[in-house]
Amino acid sequence: MRSQLRRFAAVGVLVTGVDVSVLVLLRLGLGLPVLLADAIAIFCGAAVSFFANRALTFTRDPHLRWVDAPVAYTLVTASAGLVDIAVVRAGLLFNPDTARVLLLSKAAALAIAGVVRVIGYRSLLFNQVRAVQIRPPANPTPAPGSYRFSVVIPAYKAESFIGRTVQRLRDELEPTVGAGELEIVIVDDGSSDDTFATAQASGADLVLKLPQNKGKGAAVRRGMLSAHGRTIAFTDADLAYEPALLLKLLEEIEQGWDVVVGSRGHIETVTLVRTGRLRSLGSRAINLISFAVLLGAYRDTQCGLKAFRSDAAQQIFSVARIDRFAFDIEVFHLAERLRLSLEEVPVTLTNSEGSTVRVGLDSLRVLIDMIRIRRLAGRGAYDDELSSSPQ
Repeated sequence: MRSQLRRFAAVGVLVTGVDVSVLVLLRLGLGLPVLLADAIAIFCGAAVSFFANRALTFTRDPHLRWVDAPVAYTLVTASAGLVDIAVVRAGLLFNPDTARVLLLSKAAALAIAGVVRVIGYRSLLFNQVRAVQIRPPANPTPAPGSYRFSVVIPAYKAESFIGRTVQRLRDELEPTVGAGELEIVIVDDGSSDDTFATAQASGADLVLKLPQNKGKGAAVRRGMLSAHGRTIAFTDADLAYEPALLLKLLEEIEQGWDVVVGSRGHIETVTLVRTGRLRSLGSRAINLISFAVLLGAYRDTQCGLKAFRSDAAQQIFSVARIDRFAFDIEVFHLAERLRLSLEEVPVTLTNSEGSTVRVGLDSLRVLIDMIRIRRLAGRGAYDDELSSSPQ
């Protein structure tokens, strides 16, 4: 990522130099009107920016979609260019047309136009990503798997309630899913208590144990890759979300969606037991920061209720690397890279008593892991693994 940032910065310096030099040459050297001189300078800078970034900066990351979207790039550049011209012209209205005033006006124009570019690129990319995600296949082929539905439960120090969780899932899901069609997978994330033995005794179909506590992401990944369902979902061990919501996710996946995620930010979401103010603020901050990694502007990345077609789950989790709470953001990121269809659905939040989240520490870890995701994406690590993994 550092080398990519250095290339990006170098290209930025080059583009700025081209833009300013052409403006000064045409306006002060050749005496062209300021509007025409600035327009030509902007065009030259934009052309250098597009081709230099495409050839040098993002050669390893084809999923930075603006690089392969010249029409969208041109529209945003034209809008920013009009702002640039207007600011330069305004700067010269009440001041002498000297080199100093021209350069100061251009500096202000570059700064303001830069903000316009960031907002414009973000909006266009959001529309591109969501246009792909909101269209499930019209006639989806059946996903592979020996069960209709697998539910993965990551558990840590859950001895006191994991048995009730398994029984409730069995009681509320099996009548709809069908006898012998529900697989309950418990993954003990290195607990020091008897979570593993209790889960086995409770009648879970598959119980796995990590040798040490590695984090929710590691536990979910192990369970998702070990499950045998045609649809595979994961949810929290304390059943903070009604098990009936899992049936809604199953229904949506079977209608053709690749990924269906619960969203506490959905307008139809119902919260029966509210989380603490600090945890709520932490969750909102994580969603905001996730915009640096994700293009889709999701309302809730951290909801512990997500479902996948088995083949989509295999594609995502076979290359995922994040072990702790930022793994949800990595899941969204990989879904974007794979151009999978994705639907957000409302949830009913009923309980959060069993949570082991530590807001301050875990929020810091999420931030560090998001930086790691960007580094992995920037050097093409995900693409290397996706190209070599079975589809």
